[in-house]
Amino acid sequence: MARKPLTTKKTSRKTATKTVKKRTTGEKTKKKAPSSRPKSSKTALRKTVKKKKPVKKITKAGRKSARLSLEARIRQFDKEILKLINRRASATTKLVESKDDPIKELFSPRADDDLWQELESANPGPLPAHTVRGIFREIISAARRQVKAQRVAYLGPAFSFTHLATIERFGERADLYPVSTIASVFEEVNRGHANYGLVPIENSTDGRVIDTLDMFQRLPLRICGEVQICVHHNLMSRCPRSEITEIYSKPQALSQCRDWLARNMPQARLYPVTSTSTAAELAKTKDGVAAIAARQAAVEYGLQVVADNIEDNARNVTRFAVIGDEVSPPSGRDRTAVLLQIPHLPGRLCDALMIFKKGKINLTWIESFPLRGPETGYLFFLDFEGHVSEAKTKRALAELEKNAVRLDVLGSYPRSEPRD
Repeated sequence: MARKPLTTKKTSRKTATKTVKKRTTGEKTKKKAPSSRPKSSKTALRKTVKKKKPVKKITKAGRKSARLSLEARIRQFDKEILKLINRRASATTKLVESKDDPIKELFSPRADDDLWQELESANPGPLPAHTVRGIFREIISAARRQVKAQRVAYLGPAFSFTHLATIERFGERADLYPVSTIASVFEEVNRGHANYGLVPIENSTDGRVIDTLDMFQRLPLRICGEVQICVHHNLMSRCPRSEITEIYSKPQALSQCRDWLARNMPQARLYPVTSTSTAAELAKTKDGVAAIAARQAAVEYGLQVVADNIEDNARNVTRFAVIGDEVSPPSGRDRTAVLLQIPHLPGRLCDALMIFKKGKINLTWIESFPLRGPETGYLFFLDFEGHVSEAKTKRALAELEKNAVRLDVLGSYPRSEPRD
């Protein structure tokens, strides 16, 4: 008979022993499985949570040291900025002086607008675009003054929207002086008392400025450039809004806020005055009075803005014309303005407008106003894309002249973008 292997005997003994234990305890024993129970929370925390490094307490002396270090860096920045500003101004002056006609180079709207666009694209912040533009504008304005001061007449008084538009184009270092009427701006330039003038020409809410268009038929001045600014109206006063009983402003400003005023200030009486700055001055001196004006006027006259951006049209833009006696060179992105008188007969206006369609010229603005005196008919103010030096513009003007009683080219000038 064959012998059983030793392993079998050992296994049998173990099995027998286990069976005896089961019988004596009366319990079924199972092989102990590995425990899935998590270890104690203390043990887990020791392994999973990293010990936090002790927070270093910033002492008063440490704060003072950091502040002094930052102040030292700012002083260093100031020195570097000051050096660069003066180098930029000096280079600008030399560039103007190097031109064949330095005086004409003092007014260069296209170059300025190109620079603003480049700066806006390259600006990483946090300074907003209009702040950066203002800094560079004043550097350039001061540099040009080193060659010759530009005298600019504008429809005042100071801190009116026309004043702000004048600063936007010429900077504060130009010789800016206000006059009381649009006619006076034209007269100052026509007499040679000013190199340029700046007047409003149209508003996106109220349309044309008739006084400006009327002066173009009286005096032989040209449009050399334009400025477009976003006009934001603000209600300002010395008293709370609930105590305001009278509101003053320029008629155009009151018109551009008529819906807001009807909804929010029905109890207040409205009074037109010659300018928004005059309104702000009245609000400073009279109780219960408010003005509608630019935010800068509130700062100048010590008033509190009680409601801002109250214009009915969120995109309320006013276009201003720079007037002078120069012809602006082509920039590739120009407008041309003309005054046109045609025979007062049926279909003659249609014939004139067809010239622009045939020439594929975009007509951007047309206004009409009655002729002065006993003559019957209308004078038309036309604005269209293109420069007088371009072939298609020349052809269109030649065709217009054939059928016109009067045709005055008011100028070609670079188009500008609205600025806040």
